[in-house]
Amino acid sequence: MNTYLVSVIIPCYNSGIYIKECVDSILQQTYQDFEILITDDGSTDLSTIKLLQQIEQCDKRIKVFYVDGNNGPAAARNNSITHAKGRYIAFCDSDDKWLPNKLSDQIPLFDNKDVAIVYSDYEKMDAQGKRNNRIVHAPKSLTYAKYLKGNTIGNLTGIYDTQKVGKVMQKNIHHEDYVLWLDILRRGWTALNTNTVTAVYRIHSNSITANKLKLCTWQWYIYRRHEHLGLISSMYYYLHYAYRAFVKFLI
Repeated sequence: MNTYLVSVIIPCYNSGIYIKECVDSILQQTYQDFEILITDDGSTDLSTIKLLQQIEQCDKRIKVFYVDGNNGPAAARNNSITHAKGRYIAFCDSDDKWLPNKLSDQIPLFDNKDVAIVYSDYEKMDAQGKRNNRIVHAPKSLTYAKYLKGNTIGNLTGIYDTQKVGKVMQKNIHHEDYVLWLDILRRGWTALNTNTVTAVYRIHSNSITANKLKLCTWQWYIYRRHEHLGLISSMYYYLHYAYRAFVKFLI
């Protein structure tokens, strides 16, 4: 297995209650060649700032950046990507967790010359961190056409290879993670699933993913305004998206 550096990108905004648990889960990886880049997006909670300062001191691989104002997760991630030194760019939100096998399961799959993205299945937990054995299974592989049918890459599981695609930034729009993966797959690359559970996603009652109507509106916008699909093609992919979203909601 190659051991190129992985840059782990974490946006943070008033996340003091969760951020240490998130970082600790990354530090426990069996694959240890990584850096953790946290961008604080204008936190107003002084306890979060103090905790970030402490976290940065606990391991030389951790770097924390501070930006003025609350510009959103895409801008925070892009700031960290700008400073990234790794060949691989990985994402984890400040309230989610990785399992120890994540990077060791994923990095070897990049040896496939056609693969620019590697992702995995993930488990859900409630706001208090209780895991409930609810597993979200992603497709075994994805192309651009397949991925248009719905966002099946959990952002906390996705990694891309900058040696193959360069540094790809997130756009400051809703579904920013989905659009990033589309931007890469549109170039003809393949995304591959490890077919293992490598991360745990925290569900909040007020989370964006809980607002289904907004998600549907944003999805249509992406088809029409970002991907510039025709009306018929947009309707075709939207029907697939709606079905997948319904199935995912049941998990």
